[in-house]
Amino acid sequence: MSSTGGSLMLSRFLITMAASTVLLAGAPALAQGAPGKDPVKPIKVDRVVSSQAVQYAVDMDPTHDPENVLYLDLSNGGRVTIRLKPDWAPHHVERIKQLVREGFYDGIIFHRVIDGFMAQTGDPTGTGQGGSKLPDLKAEFNDVPHLRGTVSMARTDEPDSANSQFFIVFYPRMGLDHKYTNFARVIGGMDAVDAIVRGEPPANPTRIVQASIGADNKPRPAPPAPAAAPAITADMLSNSRSN
Repeated sequence: MSSTGGSLMLSRFLITMAASTVLLAGAPALAQGAPGKDPVKPIKVDRVVSSQAVQYAVDMDPTHDPENVLYLDLSNGGRVTIRLKPDWAPHHVERIKQLVREGFYDGIIFHRVIDGFMAQTGDPTGTGQGGSKLPDLKAEFNDVPHLRGTVSMARTDEPDSANSQFFIVFYPRMGLDHKYTNFARVIGGMDAVDAIVRGEPPANPTRIVQASIGADNKPRPAPPAPAAAPAITADMLSNSRSN
């Protein structure tokens, strides 16, 4: 190939590449613009930098650091084991442990349970409008994603309004990231979470029989008694259709 021919082909290649670059740079904005308007300018996109301060890993062994293990014994007979993460949200973890040790959560129902989304509890009134007598917390939003089993604080439209209510996520919900304080993860008994009765509020809600911190070694409450079988009456025997 001659140098002249090579230069011509190289020039055409560079022109083609330049045109392609312009089209790619302008593509996102072209969908919003209109013909005949000012030339599209490149869109500035800030580089996403992942957080190095927060460790996403969760220790799944409840015998490790029991001071940061929360047990929820539910009325459905299941026990949920939760790993509290003070490195994610220290003040929220401190609040949860304080309320647990005061017995605040014992007997409280899951008042808002949406299938495919989450189960919410922590309101002594069972209405979703209540909380503890302690002051609301300042938000500790972090980079940890809301995965299945995430435990996060509920709040109002105000960021700094979390108090005592929290929710457990059934399935990943990344739309909640950076909007709610993610402070813990379920490490055992997710089947008991899945069995929480749905409803807003449920007709027959699941409740927390006992909440406890692993380091306190509180005995697990007795499982709920099975429903009693209906009494057999003389009329039932007289009208029996069995052979």
